[in-house]
Amino acid sequence: MRVLLVANTLPPTDVSGVGEQVLQLAAGLRQSGHEVRVLGRGPDGARGPKLLFPVTVLPALWRGLRRFRPHVVQVHESDGALAALVLKVASALLEPPPLLVALLQVSYVEEIRAVRPLRFGRRVLGVPGAEERLFRYLKGPAHVAGGCLTVWLADLVLAPSQRTAREIERDYLVRGVELLPNVTGARVGEIEDPEASEDLADYLLFVGRLRIRKGVEVLLDALSRLAGDAAGFHLVIAGDGEHRRALEVATRRLGLTDRVRFLGVCSAGKVRQLLGGARALVVPSLYEGMPLVVLEAMESAVAVVASAVSGIPEVVEHGRTGWLVSPEDPVALADVLGEVWNNPVEARRRGAEGRRKLERSLRPERAVRLWQEAVARRISRQVRLE
Repeated sequence: MRVLLVANTLPPTDVSGVGEQVLQLAAGLRQSGHEVRVLGRGPDGARGPKLLFPVTVLPALWRGLRRFRPHVVQVHESDGALAALVLKVASALLEPPPLLVALLQVSYVEEIRAVRPLRFGRRVLGVPGAEERLFRYLKGPAHVAGGCLTVWLADLVLAPSQRTAREIERDYLVRGVELLPNVTGARVGEIEDPEASEDLADYLLFVGRLRIRKGVEVLLDALSRLAGDAAGFHLVIAGDGEHRRALEVATRRLGLTDRVRFLGVCSAGKVRQLLGGARALVVPSLYEGMPLVVLEAMESAVAVVASAVSGIPEVVEHGRTGWLVSPEDPVALADVLGEVWNNPVEARRRGAEGRRKLERSLRPERAVRLWQEAVARRISRQVRLE
């Protein structure tokens, strides 16, 4: 088949789980004999800034439809809403009309709900900043509207976990969302980091954009409870974002300045290097779809400590490949981090088991197989209806 994948955020220009999964799928489909083109931002794609991609990609999409004649077009998140609309209008002019697939990594309704104060009992651990409130009341609803349009127009809707699929069905009023798990393994879209040789070793690691729903204040509060129980622990934070200043203030207030290091934005190569020296990856989020960094930790045989939210428990098995805790509970998180820090043998055991699980079920070959099966079922259904 000829497959056209349309995506706004693609590595190495953008650090994006969505973009990484597009390239992982493209690599796997090519290995399976399909002809694949990826349409993003750049000379042969959308022109202009990322914000305008939903509009500026349309001329490039039209050229791709006329010249490439794809059998399948896949769009992503709310950025694909207008592209999906153009494709549906243009289908009458194309023979055969392409199948429209939509891949959504998250429900933006859940993202909006996660933009709120972090609380533990009567204590407020953190509050959203101005930019995050703008997302909650303006940008987020726009994403929800775009996401709804995308899935309503699509012939097939995919999500990275069963839990995320059910969230999208509930929040976007759609049925039959199928599973396409996030995977890793194909080295695509990378640029080697000339600064990736920094000597760091034996620390807890957080990787991600610094925003309220990532729950980093919960992690900092948990670490403040560890000072007497896990001597020598350190936390490395790789990432930047609108919430960084508030987190730096919280670090000073909790007396953790000597134990927490903010690295800012890190390349894919740098993140791999950091994972190589980490005792465990910590994902204390209030909400996630299926974070790619969890798979990268498993590939590096690093144990994962994560909130039991959305699709994470479908990958991280408590007691086997990592630890799962309730979100927004610094006491429970502190207990687990103390166990991780004081029992490195167990952390290594769970990390090794995570690597084995990744090899069994989270490689690009599996995603390609599930994608092909879902597309074939949908095409067969359309043929029967005709």
